[in-house]
Amino acid sequence: MSPVLVAVIIFFAVFTQSVAGFGLPLIAMALLIQGLGVEVATPLVALVTFSAGVVLLYRYRAALKPRLLVQIIGASLVGIPLGVWLLQTADQQLVLTLLGIGVVIYALYALSNLKLPEIQHPIWAYGIGFVAGILSGAYNLGGPVVVVYGSCRRWVGAEFKSTMQGFFVVSSLIVIAAYAITGSYTPVVWENFLYCLPAIALGLGAGLSMDRFMNPVMFRRIVLVLLIALGLNLIF
Repeated sequence: MSPVLVAVIIFFAVFTQSVAGFGLPLIAMALLIQGLGVEVATPLVALVTFSAGVVLLYRYRAALKPRLLVQIIGASLVGIPLGVWLLQTADQQLVLTLLGIGVVIYALYALSNLKLPEIQHPIWAYGIGFVAGILSGAYNLGGPVVVVYGSCRRWVGAEFKSTMQGFFVVSSLIVIAAYAITGSYTPVVWENFLYCLPAIALGLGAGLSMDRFMNPVMFRRIVLVLLIALGLNLIF
């Protein structure tokens, strides 16, 4: 995959995250994994997610609830090493299939607008954090699990975006450290990341400037339909 195409994919993924509050790892992994391979795409997307997340977290910092974030991140610390181990040992075709299934299931759930029951007990945060940690460590896909949990906690607007960015920043930083320990950050990963830096900046600038003018519901649905197509492509 050419560096220009990688940069275009990252731009679209970062733009989506800036507008919708989620979607960067989903879109980037689904599009990059076939062209770059799991070993390059996963650590690369972790770097991009952290870089973009820091800016977005600062933007929505006023609505952040640190106590809730600590519960989720604390449990993910246990799950992330398991996810990294899974990535190192699993068959790549199996990884592609599981990734595709996960993307399709999440997109179908989000499009269905199901009214999930409201939950308040903090034990759920630990369970969700553990599962999200495994998915983050293996495929950078911890976000959808936290999105579902946020729906059950009735997060809305800036609260949703700030909590999601907080999770992305901290979890991706832990994932980056884990991959660094395992030697996953090869020269190829760093080379692609350098090509992506202008795309990250442009995606953030375009997304944050257009956020107020776009219909977030319609944009979210377009992204979800795209994710279904990407997920089916990974599966088949």
